[in-house]
Amino acid sequence: MNETRPIPLLPADTAQPADLVAAIRQRRGGELLKIDRMLLHSPALAEGWNIYLGKVRTDLSVSARHKELAMCVVALLNGADYEFEHHAPLYISEGATAEQAQALAEIDQPNFPIGLFPEEDQDVIALSRAMTRDILVPGSLKRRLVKRHGVQQTIEIIAVVATYNMVSRFLVALDIQTEHDEE
Repeated sequence: MNETRPIPLLPADTAQPADLVAAIRQRRGGELLKIDRMLLHSPALAEGWNIYLGKVRTDLSVSARHKELAMCVVALLNGADYEFEHHAPLYISEGATAEQAQALAEIDQPNFPIGLFPEEDQDVIALSRAMTRDILVPGSLKRRLVKRHGVQQTIEIIAVVATYNMVSRFLVALDIQTEHDEE
């Protein structure tokens, strides 16, 4: 057992409960990630998480690029390297540049190069920062989001930020730092 992880990960070949493990593997493309191996300590939690996160990842109308951007910002603000490791490549595959993804590492610095990002992305960054750091979101920002994206997508991007704050806090609390660190 990892000294910093008093709650061990279940083995990578965990097979029970069979239906749940199969559903998680299907959503993940065949493998169980470390987060899954931790969640499976509570099958009810793992089942709800799998269904909910599956919907957030695939069934919302907000753009995949904006979802991934929000996930990356939240991950970095909360020190969830694991989350950033998984979502930065997806952010790039959804149209961001490697330079933009790398610039996010400076999200909490005064010299953060916000100008690298289009205005609609700047609003997603501002929303992610406000919800993660301050909880409250300025009305002016919500109005800009609604004007640009409509009510449904604004609600969805707010839910994505809230959801990935939950994910990052779970990862950090359980010391899951990277998919490739020592177990």
